[in-house]
Amino acid sequence: MTQETTTTPANPQHLLGLLATTRAIRRYTGEPVPESALRDILFAATRAPSGSNRQPFRFLVLTDGPRAIAAKCLIGESARRLWKDKRQRDGYERGSGGRPDSAKKRMADTLQEYVGQFEFVPVLVLPCLIRYRDPAPTEGASIYPACQNLLLAARALGYGGVMTGFSRPVDAELRELLGIPSNVFIAGCITLGRPRGRHGPVRRRPLQELVYADAWGE
Repeated sequence: MTQETTTTPANPQHLLGLLATTRAIRRYTGEPVPESALRDILFAATRAPSGSNRQPFRFLVLTDGPRAIAAKCLIGESARRLWKDKRQRDGYERGSGGRPDSAKKRMADTLQEYVGQFEFVPVLVLPCLIRYRDPAPTEGASIYPACQNLLLAARALGYGGVMTGFSRPVDAELRELLGIPSNVFIAGCITLGRPRGRHGPVRRRPLQELVYADAWGE
């Protein structure tokens, strides 16, 4: 996969297995992600489709340089503010959130740890879209498939990540810090690292609740 001429046939069962077990990973060990692994992950991201094959996506990768540390601090502060509001608004302390063994409580604890340790994530990726026209509802189709490719590739190599919108409240500050032009849309932020825990089957609603045939609701 490190060569652009790679033509190894895909294993359908392996691919379906990755799709069914790529969890949102928010807890990481302190292990750095090797440059070779990062290259393979980003190569997969850049193979994603885009409108008219314009390939307007760009990926700003931040690890441990001075500006990377400053960017992580900016987004970390934003993440803590957003999570504090969401925790109260969505009632994470109420109902089953008061039981230590509930999924709701585990999710709240994981998110609290994630935002609290954001400055120490091994890799921060800012997926960006170079706008070639005025903002349109469809422009996400040219950047978000690449983000999913990135997360799947990380899963395949034993790493994990999650995409959030925690960067949005500090968009202007990030642009100034990292020299991002005004015609570039910062589509979110992705953290990556070696999972502290494991991947596994994702919890989703049954297929029959999510897929209709011929008409809505059928």
